[in-house]
Amino acid sequence: AIRGRAGDIRLIGAVAGIIGPVLFTVGFVVQGWFRRGEYDPIAETVSALEAGPHGWIQQLNFLVFGILMMIFSVGLGFGLHTPRRWLGSGMVAWWGVGLVMAGLFPLRQDLDGQTYDPTGMHQPNGAVFFLSTWVGLAILTWCLRSDARWRGLTRYTLIATVALAGLFITMGVFAIRS
Repeated sequence: AIRGRAGDIRLIGAVAGIIGPVLFTVGFVVQGWFRRGEYDPIAETVSALEAGPHGWIQQLNFLVFGILMMIFSVGLGFGLHTPRRWLGSGMVAWWGVGLVMAGLFPLRQDLDGQTYDPTGMHQPNGAVFFLSTWVGLAILTWCLRSDARWRGLTRYTLIATVALAGLFITMGVFAIRS
């Protein structure tokens, strides 16, 4: 029964890990399309979709994605067979917490239509979230490398780590307003 339960947890986690990013991406792409003229996906972060009259949709998008990532992290923990597995899955859970916080501490729009961070929590949380993805992917690379069943994914997680670093720097240069 325990093996069956662990298998169920892995399956539920895997489904959450697949659905979460797809649902989140579809959510912000559709919102961006409907908000053409007031939202620029090249010049603004996805978080800017929280500002404005329908910002609650992006807040919900962050919350759902965060919860699904936390569920994925539990499945990942049961799916890896290495003593480090809880460190890797713990980092994925941390990403989920960051996404939930992005939904709980949204950006807003002032009377002039400018996006701002009313709580002062969203932007620092975003920086911690993106930095933790680098660390988390590096840790996952280490965890996957030590598990023979997952070793083949090591190269991909390492490439994703490096690519994410480049994208974060690019976002900082081009999309984050001073």
